[in-house]
Amino acid sequence: MEVQIPIPELELAFKPGLSKEPEKLLERWEPQLREYLLAHIHAYNQKSRPWGITIEKLSLSHGKYPDSNISYQEVTAWVNLLPQTGDDTRNFYLDYDVIMHQVINHAALVSVRSDWENGGMEQNKEEVQAITWDLQNNIIPPMQVNLQKGNWWTGFVSMVKLGMHHISEGTDHLMFLLVLLLPATLRVNKGKWDGFGGTRNSLFGLLKIVTAFTIGHSVTLLLGAIGWVKLPTQPIEILIAFSILVSAVHALRPLFPGKEMFIAAGFGLVHGLAFASILTNLHLDAGSTALSIFGFNMGIELMQLFVVAITVPWLIILSKKTIYTPVRITGAIFASLAAIVWIIQRI
Repeated sequence: MEVQIPIPELELAFKPGLSKEPEKLLERWEPQLREYLLAHIHAYNQKSRPWGITIEKLSLSHGKYPDSNISYQEVTAWVNLLPQTGDDTRNFYLDYDVIMHQVINHAALVSVRSDWENGGMEQNKEEVQAITWDLQNNIIPPMQVNLQKGNWWTGFVSMVKLGMHHISEGTDHLMFLLVLLLPATLRVNKGKWDGFGGTRNSLFGLLKIVTAFTIGHSVTLLLGAIGWVKLPTQPIEILIAFSILVSAVHALRPLFPGKEMFIAAGFGLVHGLAFASILTNLHLDAGSTALSIFGFNMGIELMQLFVVAITVPWLIILSKKTIYTPVRITGAIFASLAAIVWIIQRI
């Protein structure tokens, strides 16, 4: 559970004066704040069998609310709810009165960010309800979290769609693949790209590139999703942009003629780590993770095949004409510039 707590309201219930130096809040008060949160967050199926509660970490954030000039300062707490053996994690009670035990007009808005069994992923937040004072009875009643029963098929299909969506909006992943395909229908003569290499050789070369890229990203998607390989996001994103730059230079002048398959596989390993980070953020159990890896990868492949299917015929047709040289050079230069900008931004 991710809990976002406004600092101006937290100081009313926890410690006066926090808003004066919010950047020093955790430095000075983190142990006490952890104790405070543990005292005011409870979960259970039966009140006689309370779940374990742990605070994984705390952080500070500030900014402005979307579409307004109103600024905010808040503490974010990542809270783990540890159910008793056999308890139903889709139907339980959340007893939460942080701040509210002192500030009766405070409310906590609760939403479900990720519900794999019902196809709800990170980009879809379904609001459940608000926790508020019941002024008539003068209590803060526990909220019942009751998620409708889902199934593995709904979760699997949602992961296929998520994979397709990720590629359709993943400009850098698509650009790497397309730029690598740009010279795949050409032959090399004296260190330069020189004319159409034949339909059979072109199709075989394209097939090898796409297959190698698929194998590369599938390997690291699997290893990353199950937690065997973990790398920070920033260097991965920089390497993805670098892979586009290398492929674009290759499209201008052959750097590794005949070895595109190995380059596609090598950089595919990097792209797979970026894909894996999406799955690890969902925090699924072993069975759901296995289905998610398969479904997400299937979605990626379906979208890649679609892109290849509508691109390859045009590559073959254009490769037979003189106009293809300026098309290839223009595309490669554009990709190079985009890659350089991405590298700078990501550094």
